[in-house]
Amino acid sequence: MEAMAALERTLREGGCRAVAGLDEVGRGALAGPVTVAAVILPAGVVIEGLNDSKLIDPADRVRLATQIRSIAEAVTIAHAAAHVIDAIGIAGAIRYAMEHALSRLPVRPDHAVTDGRPFGLSVPETAVVKGDSSVAAIAAASIVAKVERDTIMRRLADAYPAWEFDSNKGYGTSGHLAAISGHGLSIVHRRSFSPCDSQPALF
Repeated sequence: MEAMAALERTLREGGCRAVAGLDEVGRGALAGPVTVAAVILPAGVVIEGLNDSKLIDPADRVRLATQIRSIAEAVTIAHAAAHVIDAIGIAGAIRYAMEHALSRLPVRPDHAVTDGRPFGLSVPETAVVKGDSSVAAIAAASIVAKVERDTIMRRLADAYPAWEFDSNKGYGTSGHLAAISGHGLSIVHRRSFSPCDSQPALF
């Protein structure tokens, strides 16, 4: 836990007052939005169990997301819908959602920390490979974003039951691919993603 706070501590020691961790969920899905969370954690805070959201049990993710929201100085969420992803590409859509998440923070951060590679954000940025499992604020953002997007996909499952979004969360499982083959695409499918780009739209 101390190691996960090291980067944020170094940035604060260098003069940054507010460091925002950002991460996205849903990059590789065939349907639904890509969801970004921005989280500013207080200096010195330790949240046991932080990790890449994909590696955490669903019940623990919900518990941790609630804990993060109660402890964090600020948490914001932003989405890029399927039609936005189709229009500007997934990388552009993630950057779009990250900028929206940053703009909604009550305090403009001095620095952003992101997972993987830099996105060219409007604030100074440090990208960390596997940051969602090694940097506290990024891990916290990963968890909050995952819980938020899973909730959205369960709601979409009620609206579009044929594609079983509650179980596949929009990803290309065998069952989801079979549903696309049998039913075509819903309005929330990403038409620029294979195999959606070769399927008819029914809604």
